[in-house]
Amino acid sequence: MSGEFDGLDATEKAGFEAALNRCGRLALKLRANSVTRGPSISLTSWRWQTFVPSLSTFETGLRDLFGGAISGVISIVYCVSYAAFIFSGPLAPWLGYGIAATFISTTIGALVVALRSSVPFTIAGPDSSTSVVTATLVAAFVEWLVANGATDHVLEPTLLLMALSSMLVGILLCGLGLARAGRAIRFVPYPVIGGFLGATGWLMVSGASQVITDMPLAAANIHALLSPASLFKLTAAAAIVVSLYFGLRRFRNPLVLLGLILAGIAAAHLAFFATGISITDAQADGWLFKAEAAVALKLPWNFEEFSRFPWPALSSLAGDIVAMMFVTVMTVLLNTTGIELETRHEANLERELNAVGSANLLSASLGGYVTCISLSRTTLNYEVGGRGRLSGLMVAAISGLVLAAGAGFLAYVPKFVLGGLLLYSGLYLLYRWLLDSWRYLSFVEYISLAAIALIILEWGFIAGVLIGVVIGLATFALSVSRVHAIKFSFDGSEYHSSLDRRPDELALLTKYGREIQGMFLHSYLFFGSANRLHQHVKALLAKQKCRFLLFDFRLVTGIDSSATFSFTQIKQVADQCGARMIFTRLTRDVENAFRAARFISDHIIVAPNLDAALESCENAIIKAHQTHDSEAGTLREWFTEALGGAENADQLIQHCKRIEVQPDEIIVREGDPANSMHFILDGRVGIMVNGGSAPVRVRSLGPHTTIGEMGLITRQPRSATMQAELVSVLYELSASSYERIRRENPGLSHALMTYIITVMAERLSFANRAIGVLQR
Repeated sequence: MSGEFDGLDATEKAGFEAALNRCGRLALKLRANSVTRGPSISLTSWRWQTFVPSLSTFETGLRDLFGGAISGVISIVYCVSYAAFIFSGPLAPWLGYGIAATFISTTIGALVVALRSSVPFTIAGPDSSTSVVTATLVAAFVEWLVANGATDHVLEPTLLLMALSSMLVGILLCGLGLARAGRAIRFVPYPVIGGFLGATGWLMVSGASQVITDMPLAAANIHALLSPASLFKLTAAAAIVVSLYFGLRRFRNPLVLLGLILAGIAAAHLAFFATGISITDAQADGWLFKAEAAVALKLPWNFEEFSRFPWPALSSLAGDIVAMMFVTVMTVLLNTTGIELETRHEANLERELNAVGSANLLSASLGGYVTCISLSRTTLNYEVGGRGRLSGLMVAAISGLVLAAGAGFLAYVPKFVLGGLLLYSGLYLLYRWLLDSWRYLSFVEYISLAAIALIILEWGFIAGVLIGVVIGLATFALSVSRVHAIKFSFDGSEYHSSLDRRPDELALLTKYGREIQGMFLHSYLFFGSANRLHQHVKALLAKQKCRFLLFDFRLVTGIDSSATFSFTQIKQVADQCGARMIFTRLTRDVENAFRAARFISDHIIVAPNLDAALESCENAIIKAHQTHDSEAGTLREWFTEALGGAENADQLIQHCKRIEVQPDEIIVREGDPANSMHFILDGRVGIMVNGGSAPVRVRSLGPHTTIGEMGLITRQPRSATMQAELVSVLYELSASSYERIRRENPGLSHALMTYIITVMAERLSFANRAIGVLQR
């Protein structure tokens, strides 16, 4: 045991030895008691079971703290860039207040989401998408204030507006979470999401330009942006973008981003030092942020500010506020889905909505603005090793410390570094959604995405989203209309009912079966798909004589009123051609839709299932084309034709036993020994298999058909039950008689085997044709 005490002083060794002695006495006592009370517990296993969980918990906590520390520092960089983005232009003099509001949002968001998220290592705070919409809202509000002469009172109403919007976002998120309606957001068309994120990228690039040069990227500012002073700053920001691009592609270490940002700050100050530019001069020339005076925490919720707030402005800002609410919900959804994919941890979407909603409500009460789940910082925390809620609490603690320390450090941060980070994020969104999406979207979807992005940039988020939804619905309708409503089609010559018929009837169906045309319909039938069905039936009836037109609705999920009108057109065409329409397997909703349109009438046959409808149509076709010579004959005539001669027929009749059965009478049961085969002279026999709760009929056999031949040859137990459906006359050939024929009459045996093979070949051919129909 001495090796375990290396590095300890004498007092510590003595303490450990005493503890181990006490543990040893406890272990001996437990061992003595185990004789009557259970298995023994060794000293070694007791020690590991006691100390290892504690060590594992301690190590996990260290990983969470480290992941939270890294994510917290990265959050500082992002949050400062977002604050500079939102508080730019006319709000630039109050950037310190913007930084305070940003870190309030980060602290509250990280704290609440860490405690309530269904994914314990989730990191929350202001996000790029929500920050862009916040900046758009704030810019529109400040523009309204300036236009109405309120230039001396801008900061307080702006902070109150940000808090109000955050409160509305929180109410919406909590409402969606409590109503468990978050999944409905997943039905937003993909081009709408892509167009929104592409427009967000452009707005972020424009905001980055304003952070770097104090001018947004607009046509009116081109000459000023091309001036030497602005070009130098933009070139420096471009260097940051290039370094971030290659650095993050080359190295997967989560510290690379932080290292590159710090390296950019250091390089800027070295350049200032080398060129003899002081900090004051760099601030005056716009390379550095101006020194921010210490600001007190400014709570917007007071009666004076409420009374002075320009409430009429909200009517003109309603679209931007609704856009912020929509964008935040979409961002929560997309980021949560991304976290699920990146970390393989399933999230509870309703719980995430409630957590982020609560965070926004608390943030609004303390003067913060919209906060959200961060995909990048959460995955960063996970890659570093964070797995618990301690990571998010660490981010909240770091943000709180920065909030308490103030924004004095901002005077030493080059604008082009933070602007370069914004520029990199914006260019990534532009590439991801407006360029790279070309490779995996259809042409129509991509054009829709690009159009939505342009509409958002021209008329705002709400106009873009609403028009985008309309475009998405129109695109969806166009795409679905191209899907054929017919899953597969068939005619009576290749697809029969489950009734086995005699050879002459099968020959008639093979010759005239095309007079039965059937279609299995599927999906939801609406104006586009139903119109294509109308055109298909119209072309079919123009080239094919048809007596019966069957439509199976088993796979149809619904139908609209315009589709019922298309069926009215189909009926008109069918009536002109003398075809009768038959509907099978109508669901309650589809039948109600047809009855509401007054379509179901005596001229439309509604059958319970396709098999019954097919059998009825086949009977009508056979009756229409059957001659007197093809009617059923006697048993001797049947056997003479089947066995190739009257002599073989007479000999087989002598070996068979006549059986007459009543309806529902069992002839043989499933599982019984296969000791006979049956020739059905008259009537009808059903083949039933065990379907669990009740027997299921799989086939029916009519006159001049054979059953049981396979069991007689293979001697396997019966695979199905034979039950009479009508009064039937059968001739039974027992196994002993069959063996006697094989021994004593080779000619009859050969003729009988040839007949059995012919019957099996016909059934196999029918099965192959049916499979071919189903695979179309």
